[in-house]
Amino acid sequence: MYIWELPAWPRFTWRAAELIEPLAQTRHLQGRLIGRMEGLGFRLKAEAQLRTLTEEVVKTSEIEGEILDGDQVRSSIARRLGLDAAGLVPSDRRVDGVVDMMLDATQQADMPLSKARLFRWHRMLFRHEAESPRGHIRNSGLRIGGWRTDANGPMQVVSGPIGRERVHYEAPPAARVAAEMAAFLSWFNEDMPGLEPVLKAALAHLHFVTIHPFDDGNGRIARALADMLLARSEKSGQRFYSLSSQIRAERKAYYDMLERTQRVAPGRVELDVTHWLGWFIDCLGHAVADADRRLSGIMRKARFWERFSRLALNDRQRSMVNRLLDGFEGKMTTSKWAKLAKCSQDTAHRDIIDLIEKNLLRRNPGGGRNTSYDLNLDETGG
Repeated sequence: MYIWELPAWPRFTWRAAELIEPLAQTRHLQGRLIGRMEGLGFRLKAEAQLRTLTEEVVKTSEIEGEILDGDQVRSSIARRLGLDAAGLVPSDRRVDGVVDMMLDATQQADMPLSKARLFRWHRMLFRHEAESPRGHIRNSGLRIGGWRTDANGPMQVVSGPIGRERVHYEAPPAARVAAEMAAFLSWFNEDMPGLEPVLKAALAHLHFVTIHPFDDGNGRIARALADMLLARSEKSGQRFYSLSSQIRAERKAYYDMLERTQRVAPGRVELDVTHWLGWFIDCLGHAVADADRRLSGIMRKARFWERFSRLALNDRQRSMVNRLLDGFEGKMTTSKWAKLAKCSQDTAHRDIIDLIEKNLLRRNPGGGRNTSYDLNLDETGG
């Protein structure tokens, strides 16, 4: 059996006493991060948001095995938010669709969630596909912008080779989806002062993926719904931590916890989801703590540029110094500089020598063909 087969569905219960301490810790981390972000100037805040949204879009797709180009995602977000970001590249319809869905969820978090809005998100996710008229079924059998029909059998989450598949989960029959989603939307839009916002985000995620209303894209939309409720609770469409990035890092635990929660042991009658809520709270806490660490890097970057704000640098130099500030892996050499900056080795060498003379760079120990360079982070500039 699955939880949707229980008579109590979808009246979730949980043991509140077990969640009080981890929830308080996570909410404290959230508040501290938001407070630190408010202290940043517009430019740095915009940079942090661009990084976070890029990571969120890339990772929510990666969880489902779909790899998006990070540069395209960053460019798509920057253009839609009107941010002045260097190195923008063209983005394809697949990238733009995921970006549009995520921005609609977080930038318009206070707008009611409706069936029409969910259908629009679904079409955004699959706008890159060869699509028939709205609500029709494509040749592949995937229905875009409409609830699933189970025309090809029950909706199941399976793994393993053909003939030896393992069924991890089976969703409610398609005939129940419309009524299930009507109840879900009513609950989602209801103002619940007594329900902690983080818990509502966790419950919404679980509730939605349990119904599994679409042929595909359910996980990405469920994570967007959680982000939407978190944005509502923070009263801000600006995102400074990526829940999807942390879920990706804990992907196995994520799927194991979903399966453990959605399956019903023999004799079970209540709809206790304490373990799922505890896992979600911890995952969110890890995401916020990671963002706090990355914020320290952004502030370090700001202090660095403040020290050298009066120096005249060319675009190549500024771009390459930012790469080093963002955590360039390995050793920076003249040949790597030339390749990344798309210039000749002589030009790269002149750029580097100029930066050494200006105290932005320094030579690392060693020499010859393996000479490498690093940022001069000495606050004295020496």
